Amino acid sequence: MIEEKVMNEKEINDELLLGLLESDDLESFREEFLAQHPYDQATFYAKAEQEIRHQLYQYLSPKEMADIFEAIELDDDEYEDLFKEINVHYAADLLAAMYTDDAVDILNKLNKDQVAAYLTIMDKESARQIKDLLHYEEYTAGSIMTTEFVSIPENSTVRSAMNILRNAAPNAETIYYVFVVDEDKRLSGIVTLRDLIISDEDTLIRSIMNERVVSVSVGEDQEEVARMIKDYDFLAMPVIDFQNHLLGIITVDDIIDVLDEEASDDYSKLAAVSDMDTFDRGPFTAAKKRLPWLILLTFLGMLTANLMGMFEATLDKVALLAVFIPLIAGMAGNSGTQALAVAVRGIATGDIEEESKMKLLLREAGTGLITGVVCGLVVVGLVYFWKGELLIGALVGTAVMGSIFVATLAGSFIPLLIHRLNIDPAVASGPFITTLNDIISILIYLGLATTFLNQL
Repeated sequence: MIEEKVMNEKEINDELLLGLLESDDLESFREEFLAQHPYDQATFYAKAEQEIRHQLYQYLSPKEMADIFEAIELDDDEYEDLFKEINVHYAADLLAAMYTDDAVDILNKLNKDQVAAYLTIMDKESARQIKDLLHYEEYTAGSIMTTEFVSIPENSTVRSAMNILRNAAPNAETIYYVFVVDEDKRLSGIVTLRDLIISDEDTLIRSIMNERVVSVSVGEDQEEVARMIKDYDFLAMPVIDFQNHLLGIITVDDIIDVLDEEASDDYSKLAAVSDMDTFDRGPFTAAKKRLPWLILLTFLGMLTANLMGMFEATLDKVALLAVFIPLIAGMAGNSGTQALAVAVRGIATGDIEEESKMKLLLREAGTGLITGVVCGLVVVGLVYFWKGELLIGALVGTAVMGSIFVATLAGSFIPLLIHRLNIDPAVASGPFITTLNDIISILIYLGLATTFLNQL
């Protein structure tokens, strides 16, 4: 009920804003629109037609529009289309008004000609800060850090530090952590805003700062940065170079975006989709994303079909065996996917370390054995009561037990192996594990059937 009420209020507000735009009531629109949360402003902008967006560019300053773009969530190709419709000078001022890391994130999604045009037009200081971040490799700490932070000399007093903080605060992304540097700009400590407030004004910063600072290298992978911020519950993490110079900070809001991006990426790989589909994509675009994987899986499926052809003589003699192939393949695929999900999640969160990999494999082997035995016994009973065939029931049950055991072990071992080869373990996706387990389960089942064919 609360969500419905919020949605109804949002719809009413949107209708009000559209009415003010239609009546060309600039003053009332700005008063109503700017009173809303930036997220609600961004939602209104993202849903607006092109004609409405052009009005917004006229009614709002580049700085006000920058706040919207910092809150907005769009696909990569949508940014390029939007910036094509914005006046190049307005767009340059918009990007210059954004926090540097957010501006860099957008520029990385635009074509090189657009980027060059904006950097040429915007003020030199903003362009310099953006260029400093653009050269960092994508998906590293350097590519997502911001240079808008507050740093103070370690030999300063609390009084001078507060003066620095007041002057820097309007442009800083966060002021709750103040980073302390030595005369060579090397990171030497950190103080919180609380530390500054409760300390005497004549106290030296070096006497109240925390020297045990957790930081990340500028080249560190963004997933590792996200894990560290989650583990330490930080609001911001300092980024340093190999000489410990403070280069920037990564804030928790940027890490939330990283976590969302990485989760979507892993999920798309687990689903064997090269890039996550969105609802606003057309069928041809969606099909183009999915077809390469489906075609590859088709060829892998042909291996399964060819394998079954090798046991054609066995199936001809005991046709009843074919009835249970989907059951065995399905149970093996499901158990393998379960183990895969546990392994991939453990690797992604950092819970699985080098010394715990063998522990995971042993646990999954035990789990596969227990679940295999239980499911196998259940299948034996079902086949006997259904068909009255105890021997075939025992054969199917044994095949189920063996298939589940092997599939569970494979589901945990393959992503660990791929991760050891420095490849994203999510590429060991569900469909690939399922196809592999189909092959293994059929080999076990029909291999056993062929061996005991005379008894059947």
